[in-house]
Amino acid sequence: MDLSTAISTYDCTRATTRVANAEQQRKLILATFPLEDWPTLPLERYALNCEPEAFCRLMEYRTVDLGGIGGGSATKHILYLGNSGEWYIAPALGDEVGPAWSRLRGQFVDAFEAVERGAFDELDELDALRSGQSLVTKSLSVYFPQHFLPIFSGSHLRSFISLLGGTPERYAPAWRANRQLLALVKGDPELSQWAPHEVMQFLYDNFDPREPSRPVWKVAPGENAVHWQDCFANGYICVGWDELGDLSQYASDTELKQELAARWPKAQNASNARNLLAYRDLEPGDRIVANHGMSKVLAIGTVTGGYRFDDSRTESKHVVPVEWDTSFAQHLENPQSWRRTLVRVPDHLFTKLTSKRGNAAQTADHEVPEDISAILAALQRKNQVILSGPPGTGKTRLALSTALAARGRTADVDGPGRTAAINELLDTGRVRMVTFHPSYGYEDFVEGFKPAHHPTAAGLHLELTDGLFHKLCADAAAAENEEFLLIIDEINRGDLPRIFGELVTLLETDKRGVSVDLPISQRRFAVPPNVRIIGTMNTADRSVSHLDAAIRRRFAFVTVGPDPEVLSGTIGPLDLPDFLSALNERIVTHLDADHQIGHAYLLHNGLPVATEEELAAAYYHDVLPLIEDYCVSRAELLHRVLGSLVDANTGQSKRITDNDLPTFLAAEFTSGTLDLDE
Repeated sequence: MDLSTAISTYDCTRATTRVANAEQQRKLILATFPLEDWPTLPLERYALNCEPEAFCRLMEYRTVDLGGIGGGSATKHILYLGNSGEWYIAPALGDEVGPAWSRLRGQFVDAFEAVERGAFDELDELDALRSGQSLVTKSLSVYFPQHFLPIFSGSHLRSFISLLGGTPERYAPAWRANRQLLALVKGDPELSQWAPHEVMQFLYDNFDPREPSRPVWKVAPGENAVHWQDCFANGYICVGWDELGDLSQYASDTELKQELAARWPKAQNASNARNLLAYRDLEPGDRIVANHGMSKVLAIGTVTGGYRFDDSRTESKHVVPVEWDTSFAQHLENPQSWRRTLVRVPDHLFTKLTSKRGNAAQTADHEVPEDISAILAALQRKNQVILSGPPGTGKTRLALSTALAARGRTADVDGPGRTAAINELLDTGRVRMVTFHPSYGYEDFVEGFKPAHHPTAAGLHLELTDGLFHKLCADAAAAENEEFLLIIDEINRGDLPRIFGELVTLLETDKRGVSVDLPISQRRFAVPPNVRIIGTMNTADRSVSHLDAAIRRRFAFVTVGPDPEVLSGTIGPLDLPDFLSALNERIVTHLDADHQIGHAYLLHNGLPVATEEELAAAYYHDVLPLIEDYCVSRAELLHRVLGSLVDANTGQSKRITDNDLPTFLAAEFTSGTLDLDE
């Protein structure tokens, strides 16, 4: 929907409740933290984990209707007390807590005084405040609502500025971008008549700049759904692992993994850290599935606010507000492997779950998945992308899925008609595919003289022949309103400087359409703006760093790593996601990240292996040969990776019967795991 139509048809009453709540929350802040108190405000009244009603806690968790700043780590608060008892201090503030707080408080006071005087440019000189732009901008919006909109994310502000016809200022801090958006709103004859929170609600309802499709998570409300009635009645979901404290204190999965390892050494800490942070970073509008056991869906919910650590609860203190819809409650014909608290729900399963409510079926299968959105954005920015990662991570499949999505065929990405849809794209010539190899050359890709045979002539003779890329560019130049895509599989197996030759220069965005003389034929040649390239490369064969520097500069790189959650299944005692995570943790520890095992090796016909026989085939025919190849002639290294699955006397991998293999793998890789179990 275009902007003018959206404005003319929007029902502003959608924001009525939020406007009323926002006013009450603003009064709470003004009463608790009046401007005149700021020059002498004690640190304990400001910082997280000091007082229950500290300023930062109110701003993030108690005033969501004023605009959200939830999600991510607590570094947005610039200065805070971690659960470990250690202070986090933004680098701009130095190393000592006392002087850091004096400087930070002084800059808040300076900011408030500058806005009162209308000296908005002075805000940009307050360097410490740049470390927490969303918090600072929300603070300014609370105290001076006439000067700021209740939108605080820099990326969201830039998106909305562009939507309203403006050009986002480069390097502008959030408060400056907020003021630019406010000016555009005031310049619109209709939007200028709306309340700030009505404008915010309208923009997010119609032009939400967040990813169009974020992962859906299955979250168990406690063991045997013990917390479900409270979760449903009070509108939230909760999980345990309370000993970790507030998850917002962890700035990365590495920090959380270290804390997990310190408390539970045998846990599968990589996947647990990743899943817990995904839970922490749930955003309003995200969908989650509440379950009881492996066969019962209790409800499907929509996240309505940001994560909080509720220390007043006796257990399961990690809380996310949710609006529940029990009309999706159902028993599953095929039980799912939902033994863990947090499990990612595949798109096809979520579509099936949501289709059970008559005409309320969702359109998740027609939305662009998050990983494809990232590639499309990179193509838009740089025209060519390389998908890099270990073997078996689905890079080629992802490249073809991106081709489908780019042609508006998102429904076929995981649908039954996928293969037919791909063949149709290849038949049109708009999408072409090639695999590079050591003997592939410039004459195959651009042009060259090749032997040709004519029935009327004796013997063979050389004939100038256009290469694959030359033909693609010629077709693209003749159909400038169409987008053409070349997928280069195994791009790093070719001699790229030789294959591309002088065309390396023409790949750059600002060189598209610029003509050069080809050295063989002396013909003029240009790479049209409507040509895109996706390459795939296995980092186990050759890392990104080995690519020619000129090639690297002209390609965007998207890492495609192993995704254990794709597996989401169990065979006997073996939990497949935990097994893959634990195996890859060892490989990273003893080899490197480039040699991890991809999830695709544990898929059969597109689904996780489900029987002992399928598991044994995948392990002995795919996974084990890779690991043995990585550890060739290094028996000790093989033993460090596979542990008891290696014969200590011979240094060879043990051969275990199909029926016993899940038990042996579980004992070696997942036994004793303290997982996110219900």
